[in-house]
Amino acid sequence: MEQSGTSALLQGAVQDLATDVVSALRGGDHVRMSSTGTGTVEEIEGSLDLAAVRVLGADLLLPHVLFPAPPDPEALAVFRKTVEAFPPRADAAPTVKWSHWAMSRTLRRLDSPLTDAPGAPGAPFEDEAAEPDADWLDAATWQVLTHQLAVLAPLAVPGDDCAVARAAGRRPVDVARGFVRAVRRRDYQQAAGAGRWLTLLDGVPDTLGLEAGLDFVELMGGNDPRVALQVQAARVMRTAGALV
Repeated sequence: MEQSGTSALLQGAVQDLATDVVSALRGGDHVRMSSTGTGTVEEIEGSLDLAAVRVLGADLLLPHVLFPAPPDPEALAVFRKTVEAFPPRADAAPTVKWSHWAMSRTLRRLDSPLTDAPGAPGAPFEDEAAEPDADWLDAATWQVLTHQLAVLAPLAVPGDDCAVARAAGRRPVDVARGFVRAVRRRDYQQAAGAGRWLTLLDGVPDTLGLEAGLDFVELMGGNDPRVALQVQAARVMRTAGALV
């Protein structure tokens, strides 16, 4: 019962953070981090909040990757503590290693303002870890590929190159098939993640109707903040691409 209660609390914390990210994506504003806003960085260290940030991954700071607004120093400090507190083990699953890599990459990109924050470390974050292997994606069935890409949706960012993005780029039709399958199975979180990738890929069949598909996913699964996050991210990236 205690484990179930902890799991429910973690899920709630993740949803709170996702809601904050969706709000920031819609308004081009700072991530407010309502679930961590009541304590200092030191007070929340090792808390459920760090675990929630780890689950949400690099998407916590996605608004500050897509928009020019710099992240709040406190939010950036929490993000950094999460990266430092949860390094992947050598035998961790590939998605876990890639999630950590994505967070580290985001931190390297946004960490410079942190050096001027009260109590901040004296140097920007540095992590020289090489990209994890992504060869398994080339051999994966289209169903498995879509599932894995949905888990790794935080890697779907305009202009960022990595082995996972290249693997997705080689199989746009398979990802489109996976998107349709996820919608039909009512797995709206997977559909939203796949739709985010499809927004960035070349060679997506015009017959897919991605924009209408994302509208449907939002309508049916939008009460889940993690679904809304992926759909809103796709829309922001789609709009940005149309303006280029």
